[in-house]
Formats: sequence, C-alpha cells, structure tokens
Amino acid sequence: MTSLPQTRSAKKLGLVIDLDVCVGCHACVISCKEWNTGAYGNALSDQHPYGDDVSGTFLNRIHSFEVVPDGGQVIGEAGDARVVHFPKSCLHCEDAPCVTVCPTGASYKRAGDGIVLVDEDKCIGCGLCAWSCAYGAREMDLAAGVMKKCTLCVDRIYNETLQQEDRVPSCVRTCPANARHYGDLGDPASHVSVMVAERGGFDLMPEQETRPTNKYLPPRARTSLASAAPMIPLAENTEGARGFFAWLDKTLDRI
Repeated sequence: MTSLPQTRSAKKLGLVIDLDVCVGCHACVISCKEWNTGAYGNALSDQHPYGDDVSGTFLNRIHSFEVVPDGGQVIGEAGDARVVHFPKSCLHCEDAPCVTVCPTGASYKRAGDGIVLVDEDKCIGCGLCAWSCAYGAREMDLAAGVMKKCTLCVDRIYNETLQQEDRVPSCVRTCPANARHYGDLGDPASHVSVMVAERGGFDLMPEQETRPTNKYLPPRARTSLASAAPMIPLAENTEGARGFFAWLDKTLDRI
C-alpha cells in the first residue's frame, strides 16, 4: 500500500466553491473536459458519444438538489424549497484513503502543495481508489484502462508560459458566476482562507475524517420579495403627466 507523505509543507492548494452563486450552467464541467482532452492533460475518453448508450470520463460533475434549509427557512414568497447546484470533483484530502489503499503507488499526495495525483504508468486499473473515495471523485477511463481524477490543473497552475490570469484551474477560469475560487488554503491570509472564515465554509462529509482541502461556502439566507421590495406610494391622480405617461393616461381613459 502507499503511504501519505510524512513531511509536508504548509501549502495546501485547493478550491473554494460558493454554493450561493453557482447557477449549474456546467461551464466548469465542459471546460475541464476540454482542457484534459485537448490540452496538456491525458485524453478523457468517451464511448459511443453519438449512440444510444453513451458513457465517458469526467473529472468534474454538478449535482442539483431541491432542498429546504435547516430550521424551515421560508424561501421566496410561497415558502418553496430552493435548488442548490453542487459541483464536485476530487477534494485533495489531507488523509486521502485513495492514496493509502493503492497497491502500486499510482495514487499519491504531493508533499509540496498537497495535490493528489495519479501516476498512470503505475495504475493497474484495480479500482480500489474509487471504492475508497467517499466522494465518488475517481473515474475509470475505459479506453485507457486506468483511474483518472481532478489534477487541480497542475499543468496550468505551474505553467510559466501562460499569462498569470490563466495560471488557475480551467474550471475557475471559466466560471461565469465567479462561484469557483483557487488558492492556498494553508495560508490563513490568502483570499480563499478569508472567504472560508467569513462565510462559514465547510468540509464535505466531515464524518469521513478525510479532511478535504476543498471547501464549500453555504447559500446565504433569502428574504421574500414582498419584504425586500421598497414600498412605493401610488399616485392619487395623473394630472400634470407628460410625455409617454400623458399619452398612456389618455389611451386608458378611452378604454
């Protein structure tokens, strides 16, 4: 079995995902797929992409849930539940069971930045890492016969040939809602750590005791439209109206 690094730096690169603003557009999913297929990463295969039984390898997926917040919080004017879009990929856990269960050393955690990776030359496709991952973040690439996972776009973030603004994971660069943030979660002063502290960022399934690096920011409380909208007094009459409103007043009088 594979051991986790005994000596690690304080640096912990990861993602912070804001569930309050994610709109479930899947731009991050498609960007991840494209980057890891057509750019520097190893290709992610699709089987029968235009057939009836389509399957393929994706390193980032979005799950959508209709939920009622704890405490029975009233959402909107009708008290309906709200839809939360939940992006999920590898969380680069501190105590990653996918690493310790690997029989060949293919799965490993980097001591310098905490990223969990797969050495595909060592992977035998046994699937033990997928069975041990509580988050379902490992996928078997049927064409390559090896397990694949989110690399945090390690081929982008350290690529000095790219512009500085592009040295972030592809999903972060693509997100139109600014719901995904990348940085050093081992640095309390980093912008991602500050976001987690201010918004009450949380771990996914902390009971698994894997200590994921990636964090989620909870949806903010909502208020009804009726209570939030300003009260505008209605005019008692339309005398003195000009322009469009004068024309509208005369038209309505004819009805």
